[in-house]
Amino acid sequence: MAAGAGRGLAGGMTTNTQYTNGGTAAGPAASDGLTVLVTGATGRTGSPDGRAARAAGLTVRAASRAGSGCGGVRFDWHDPATWDAALRGADAAYLTYFPDVGAPGAADAVGALARRAAELGVRHLVLLSARGEPQADATERALAAAGARRWTVVRSAWFAQNFSEGPLVDGLRAGQLVFPAGEVLEPFVDVRDVADVVVAVLTAGDRYAGQIIEVSGDRLLSFRDAVEDIAAATGRALTYVPVEPRAYGTALRAFGIPESEVEFLIDLFETNLDGRNAYVSDGVRQILGRPPRLFSTYTQETAETTTWKQPPPSLDH
Repeated sequence: MAAGAGRGLAGGMTTNTQYTNGGTAAGPAASDGLTVLVTGATGRTGSPDGRAARAAGLTVRAASRAGSGCGGVRFDWHDPATWDAALRGADAAYLTYFPDVGAPGAADAVGALARRAAELGVRHLVLLSARGEPQADATERALAAAGARRWTVVRSAWFAQNFSEGPLVDGLRAGQLVFPAGEVLEPFVDVRDVADVVVAVLTAGDRYAGQIIEVSGDRLLSFRDAVEDIAAATGRALTYVPVEPRAYGTALRAFGIPESEVEFLIDLFETNLDGRNAYVSDGVRQILGRPPRLFSTYTQETAETTTWKQPPPSLDH
């Protein structure tokens, strides 16, 4: 699953890297003076992407719904009036659609933005998508058909950071993760690896134009395995309780999630978590020339923070 609420609540091709343009010859790596628009700049992938881009010497234009209040530019996928100011003058853009790349309306919005970006001279668009999410196919096609000079799709496995950022954290803090993933295997990927791949693609000229690149971790884990890793890193007794997607949807409704979003998420869980993504992709090694970060490294680093700390007992009587 892809960026946004869908991946936050939830992260296929059999070929890990698809060359849709016949293998474009590599162009010069032009990072000097490159201005990159980063959408979702305060989010799970936008934030590390911005850091990685700055570390590579790029000028980052951080775009979010908070806008200038967070030191960036205001951008809202659902408000096209905010698009031009964000796009104008950018050389490239990293696109992460909210709430999810496969959500209803995503293809129309991404296609419209990509066309406008091309009109304003943005030369390279990189879209964050998801492995094994058929709901995202139309969005990827809309990007490819928009007329951009260069486009690239990065299809990601489940983010490791889903366990430390977003709705799953509360359950882990309380000692129990209830989630509709059964015993399915997934090669969880660190968002820092996703960011490094995106920046490498953006600074490689034409080399990855027209390509779909899959990124994942190196090790297949079940959600139970992941919770056990977190338990070992934190020294806490944590349990994983698998439930059916429909039962999970009932719980989401009880929390006030809109019905249309609940149905979309149930569909997402039923497809993405059926075992189709139980394979390792080679995108990180192929693009960066190094192995992906280990899930255990992520859990050890995160355990040193307060993220998974058990909340203090309530003083209410």
